[in-house]
Amino acid sequence: MPLLSRLFVRIALIYLLLGFTLGALLLSHKGVFIDAWLWRLRPAHIELLMVGWTLQLAMGVAFWILPRWWQPPIRGNVVGAWLAFFLLNLGVWLVIAGSWLIAAPLIFAGRILEATAVVAFAHHAWQRVVGREG
Repeated sequence: MPLLSRLFVRIALIYLLLGFTLGALLLSHKGVFIDAWLWRLRPAHIELLMVGWTLQLAMGVAFWILPRWWQPPIRGNVVGAWLAFFLLNLGVWLVIAGSWLIAAPLIFAGRILEATAVVAFAHHAWQRVVGREG
């Protein structure tokens, strides 16, 4: 498995752990009151699981499994995939910070970075998607 795929998957698993931890805190808060500010973690919980884990895991597996050119076995220009990795993670943390600080510009900037990451990854992957005839 290439380095970038391993990074995508490992960071996705860290986001899964963080998201489940926040979810467990929110669920336990429903049964036993901890503090009212805890509900401000709900957007971070959703962001970590929906974008941080799901999208990042999908990108990591797609980078690994999409066809390669066989002569020599390369994945093409991977700058777009690396850019997607950094932009996606920066976007996730900007959205989390914006939801925590209740700052709409941070959330908007994070969403723009996440969308740009998807476009950068799609640009990279587009060249690797081929039909049966090659």
